[in-house]
Amino acid sequence: MNKKTIFLTGASGNVGYEGFRQLLDRRDHFNIVVLILPTKKEKEIMSPYINQPGVKIVWGDLTNYNDVYKCAEGADYVLHVGGMVSPAADYSPVLTAKVNLGAVRNIIKAIKAQPNRDEIKLIYIGTNAETGDRNPPIHWGRTGDPIKISIYDNYAVTKAIAEREVIESGLKYWVSLRQTGVLYAGMLKQMDPIMFHKPVNGVFEWVTAKDAGRLLANVCEEDIPEEFWRRIYNIGGGNKFRTVNYIFMQRTFKAAGLKDIRRVTDLNWFATRNFHGQWYEDSDILESYLHFRSGSMDDFIKELEENVPLKMKSAKFLPTSITKKFIMEPVANHELGTMYWIKNNVKDRITAFFGSKDEWNKISTWKEYKIARPSKKPIYLNHGYDENKPKSELDILDMKQAAEFRGGKCLSGNMVKGDLYTKLKWSCAFGHEFEASPALVLLGGHWCPECFPAPWNYDEEAKRNPFFAQVWYPLHDKNENNYYDRGILKEYKNNKSRIPKLKRYTRYIELKLKKE
Repeated sequence: MNKKTIFLTGASGNVGYEGFRQLLDRRDHFNIVVLILPTKKEKEIMSPYINQPGVKIVWGDLTNYNDVYKCAEGADYVLHVGGMVSPAADYSPVLTAKVNLGAVRNIIKAIKAQPNRDEIKLIYIGTNAETGDRNPPIHWGRTGDPIKISIYDNYAVTKAIAEREVIESGLKYWVSLRQTGVLYAGMLKQMDPIMFHKPVNGVFEWVTAKDAGRLLANVCEEDIPEEFWRRIYNIGGGNKFRTVNYIFMQRTFKAAGLKDIRRVTDLNWFATRNFHGQWYEDSDILESYLHFRSGSMDDFIKELEENVPLKMKSAKFLPTSITKKFIMEPVANHELGTMYWIKNNVKDRITAFFGSKDEWNKISTWKEYKIARPSKKPIYLNHGYDENKPKSELDILDMKQAAEFRGGKCLSGNMVKGDLYTKLKWSCAFGHEFEASPALVLLGGHWCPECFPAPWNYDEEAKRNPFFAQVWYPLHDKNENNYYDRGILKEYKNNKSRIPKLKRYTRYIELKLKKE
């Protein structure tokens, strides 16, 4: 049997490394090429695999086209896992944009430059952060739901733009897999203020790093049917990994020896909105193709107990008042922490994560807190067209119906029935005209590129776009002010025509950081 060559990015990260290990076990039919940034940390991780049979390590940079091209030569599959992720991405938004956008553009370009371009299969790892805040009662989601990135989530912005480019790449074989939150043994080592950005009543459907790695290897096997490709899927662990954030935190903290999170935190440290997370109505679809799931949340908690970092181990021997003051409070008071924003009256952040200072003041104490019991019955959003029709039967009338439900129009006069990949002309509720494939709009939930990614003009969008209003009004008052800073918006608009398209978003972020 001829071996297939797999080009894997991100092999030194939590998910990528698990995928790499799975591929190593299948070297009887896979050769592996990995592109690794030559830092000290990465070299330590990958040093055991130098000169191993079936493994080729290329030391280079995803933002360097020549490095990417070198790895793509002779590849049958490209597993694009690498890039900047949160919380690290929150501290370097400009670098995040450069890496996450530059990498996917280099990969698409490199694939197109190959003589067998129509045989190479691109697997892009996206993120569930693209659909943003989906707290109850809209906590059930599926692909095709509106793209609605949480305010300040620059990581999700870059991933959504990259996903758009994959879908519209014109490649014969691509797939976008939206990664959910990943559970890994060392996750308690990361005490970052992002932990307080998550609402206690928010929901998550997790997946373990091991299962995500198995998924990466399985997608490269020969038995994947043709119908799998050119689609978007949600990666999720299924029913065994669906939790409410409060219950999840209690279990993970207990694993570290802290029996009750309520004794080492205050309820008002936790944001009440603006953080991604949902239960997936459709995550079983990906499982039916790739068969990657194993274990349960109980199994993971046991693994977590065996890998508690020293700092957390010592905390269980301290009085809870000491743990709260010297371990937990500094995290909440960090510059990107919720209590820093409150104490320093950072209005934009307070508005985004709490609604207002007045709303924050209304948050009760743990004594009054009641555990959320979200409905376990899936709730479907309206996608604006007849989803009972086979995709092969969708036509221009369906496109016009979908566009109208988004507050816009489909400007094309006709389309080939069932062709979801040829771009059509559209206009949004604000009058912007653009081209996009039906796959991008109907299957991916994307819409007008001029309204996205920045600024986050969500309240105005919801007034004009019934499709988007479904994920906005259940969690926000109809009379809310716009989240974005109007001064920055004006400066962004004034500069947009003069800034090359590839740099517009990073320029906006630079302006925003300067303002803050």
